[in-house]
Amino acid sequence: MPGGAAPPPSGATDLTSRVEAPVTLKAYLMCVFAAFGGIFFGYDSGYISGVMGMEYFIHVFEGAGATALPAWKKSLITSILSAGTFFGALIAGDLADWIGRRVTVILGCLVFIVGVVLQTASAGLGLIVAGRLVAGFGVGFVSAIIILYMSEIAPRKVRGAIVSGYQFCICVGLLLASSVDYGTQERNDSGSYRIPIGLQMAWAMILATGLFFLPESPRFFVKKGQLDKAAATLARLRDQPVESAYIQDELMEIVANHEFEMSVIPHGNYFQSWANCFRGSLWDSKSYLRRTVLGTSMQMMQQWTGINFVFYFGTTFFQQLGTIQNPFLISLITTLVNVCSTPVSFYTMERLGRRPLLIWGALGMCICEFIVAIIGTCLPDNDNAVKAMIALICIYIFFFATTWGPGAWVVIGEIFPLPMRAKGVALSTASNWLWNCIIAVITPYMVDPDKGNLGAKVFYIWGSLCACCFVYAYLLIPETKGLTLEQVDQMLSETNPRTSAKWVPHSTYAGGEVKTEKEVGHVEMTDRESV
Repeated sequence: MPGGAAPPPSGATDLTSRVEAPVTLKAYLMCVFAAFGGIFFGYDSGYISGVMGMEYFIHVFEGAGATALPAWKKSLITSILSAGTFFGALIAGDLADWIGRRVTVILGCLVFIVGVVLQTASAGLGLIVAGRLVAGFGVGFVSAIIILYMSEIAPRKVRGAIVSGYQFCICVGLLLASSVDYGTQERNDSGSYRIPIGLQMAWAMILATGLFFLPESPRFFVKKGQLDKAAATLARLRDQPVESAYIQDELMEIVANHEFEMSVIPHGNYFQSWANCFRGSLWDSKSYLRRTVLGTSMQMMQQWTGINFVFYFGTTFFQQLGTIQNPFLISLITTLVNVCSTPVSFYTMERLGRRPLLIWGALGMCICEFIVAIIGTCLPDNDNAVKAMIALICIYIFFFATTWGPGAWVVIGEIFPLPMRAKGVALSTASNWLWNCIIAVITPYMVDPDKGNLGAKVFYIWGSLCACCFVYAYLLIPETKGLTLEQVDQMLSETNPRTSAKWVPHSTYAGGEVKTEKEVGHVEMTDRESV
């Protein structure tokens, strides 16, 4: 068969074990390219920290004698992107169901480029704020829908690794931003900040061009009732002929799951489709409300780890410590640690699972942040103490990059059923950007010398919030590794987070074995096979 895949075993009837074709290199590479969307997401988040610390940029925006931007300008310039992204993510949920996942991402790239042009042309506060707002809409489109797109096209056995690749690309974007900032910081002309800003257009053009040659999500075509297109797209993604038993089995399962979900939710107008996201009881694991709250709260918790404090305000924070000769170099090192650590999750996300990584990752970050806060409080002016703080911040970044960084994106792409998946992922991503915006607004007021002047004490706050993340992960995060999206939907209806790792597929939607929620009976609980 094409792609070197072996045919299904003769006489096989257990659809739970063969609802998806074996992974081929071609299929894997097609899914991996979509992760490139993380590059300009990360770059756009990362360049602003260095730019706001550049002497020439400060003089252009504040006057020749200024040494730093005031807290309110840093807050506005940083947070306005997140504000635009919040609304862009919500709009993208509708567009993804209307015009398709792939086209929505391409449209987001075009909107982003317009915003970058405005920022590059800026020589004052008004235009750079307007440009970051417009670019935020584009980032919102991409950050919400690229996760949806990747989750829907990726084979189940490598879905966690591929979506983790998106977080890796975010880290690469942050590293590229820090590298460019480091290279242009000494320029005494507008190129010092216009080069880092303008370079973002290249990443958007690469992603948009590549997506023209990738297929649409087969689950989008199923949602639209275009089953011929769904079959053709699925065959291309799995590198199998359309008539292959693998393709027919997987397509039947997707269609049957969609029909089942549509049979148990009310149909209505546009507003009803959004209202369905909040349908059911918070205490019922099968309800749509429960899944919406899980997705939005998980993204909130990811922001509560404090990671964007390091990447948004790292350069200016290290400048304020007063004992570091080159804050730009330290920021570059922290982003390099982020990049080098994230690939570890490609293996651990599928081998160890989502749930244990998120639990222990939160604990590791909590410990590191409290130690940083204690050292910074007791020995604020000691050079060796500052070096220890930087080392612990790097260890903290390692824990984030291997757990919560990719893990939160992986889980939100898996927990929503098809009828509400686009809107559910959009709401979850919007939550990420809402809290991103809140943190970007309040952080300068917490740490700037003329405001809260917390300095290293701010890590007491981040450490306490990571302790909340630890409790949250233990109580609420399910294990989803090794399951198709349809099996995840079934698992969430039949178990709870603390027993989810033992759940195994026992029936299929296509076989008519999955019952309505009142008819679900006893589920066999055995250890799920590692994939």
